[in-house]
Amino acid sequence: MRVLGAFVAIAILVAVAVLVASYPGHVEIVWQGWQLDTSVGVLVAAAILAALAAALVLRLLSLILGGPRALLRRRRERRRRAGYQALTRGMVAVAAGDPQEARRHARRAEALLAEPPLTLLLSAQAAQIGGDETAAKRFFTVMLDRPETELLGLRGLFNQAMRDGDRNAARHLAERAAALRPDTGWAIESLFDLEAREGRWQSARDTLAKAVKSGRIAAEPARHHRGVIEYELSRLAVAAGERQRGLALAAQAQSLAPDLATPAAHYARLLRQEKGAGRAAKAVERAWRTAPHPELAQVYREIWEAENPLSRVARFERLAAQNPGARETHMALADAALTAQLWGEARRHLEQALRAEPAPSAALPASPSVAKSPLTATGPGESPEGDFAHATPRLCRMMARLEEAESGDSARLREWLDRADRAPPDPRYICASCGSDSLVWASLCPRCGAFDALAWRTPAWAGRLGAPATAESRADADLIAPTPAELPPVDRSC
Repeated sequence: MRVLGAFVAIAILVAVAVLVASYPGHVEIVWQGWQLDTSVGVLVAAAILAALAAALVLRLLSLILGGPRALLRRRRERRRRAGYQALTRGMVAVAAGDPQEARRHARRAEALLAEPPLTLLLSAQAAQIGGDETAAKRFFTVMLDRPETELLGLRGLFNQAMRDGDRNAARHLAERAAALRPDTGWAIESLFDLEAREGRWQSARDTLAKAVKSGRIAAEPARHHRGVIEYELSRLAVAAGERQRGLALAAQAQSLAPDLATPAAHYARLLRQEKGAGRAAKAVERAWRTAPHPELAQVYREIWEAENPLSRVARFERLAAQNPGARETHMALADAALTAQLWGEARRHLEQALRAEPAPSAALPASPSVAKSPLTATGPGESPEGDFAHATPRLCRMMARLEEAESGDSARLREWLDRADRAPPDPRYICASCGSDSLVWASLCPRCGAFDALAWRTPAWAGRLGAPATAESRADADLIAPTPAELPPVDRSC
């Protein structure tokens, strides 16, 4: 296209030149006594030369007058390029963990660039990887005075406060960041976590609602978190003498977190005191559908403790109908039958409990198929209960109790007690954050303080205890879960 345009322009010029040459014309100019006679072509050529001369003079004047400004502009551009190059190399040095190189490039970038946000961040990061927390804190504090770097400064100071273990300062920084930028994920999530760890349950509930509204926490886990918070608020209300409010909050907690036994047990105890045994029993039965657990069985025994053992067996059959396939269902029925001296019923339910799957654990092996009954007599050298990998210490102790009460067979009693020493552990609460285990549920992990992280599981180390007993496995077996009667005392202040 350019070549075509050039040809067109040349053709036009040639046509004009031919026209002027063919019709030269005559031009006469008279000015101030001067007279000029010439042709049209000469006049046009003179005009063009005059225009070119004027343009050249203007260009020279422009260069002379604008030269210093252009020189300064080029110098600034070179400094800017060099500054960004130093900034880039400083970031690379930070990523490589080279504090000296990072500090050198940070100083050069700061000298070359008039952009404090970027250079302050690099300087702070260089100080951090160099172990100079005081300098890093100074840089982050300076960032707070500039609107464009305030959030970065808050994040840096927050991380420092968390490393120093100053949770109070960290919470205030997270509050400021959340107020400054409500849609900032780290601020609102960190604020919620800190409020929960400090037991600021009302504030944690409000922050959780904001996190759900902004989409930072999914609806389902947020529902579970709120259930745990409602349970804690219920306990506070009961402790303050607000029993009706505590009862309403406990009902919400049980509804929002149906997989947790402790909030359901708390609700049932409150109902027993405020509404009677019938309402409390229905609450336990409803909770048993999703959370069959020894603590709920213990509460159910407390509700019907005034009845005779045979009547309690009938009550537990009603409870069992809510979740007939659960291992805890058979164990609860077996315990009630043992108390009522119904040996055959106790043996039947214990056999079904041994066959039932325990609480889930990725580390547990699949249970082998066994053709014969686990409680029938076996040949010489065989274990009396068969090859069941899921026979836990609690089950073995219940079997020992049955053998002793029914027949007084001390040999079988010892066999079951020996089996209990080397059996895989009973389920307990496992923290999803640190992996530690606890026999009692709490809103916060007793070891790491994580909120709503405990779940009823078989420990991951259970697979090692299915092998022949060793010193290590016996040490692990010391953590075996207790029977309901051996559970630690529960809070009955409600």
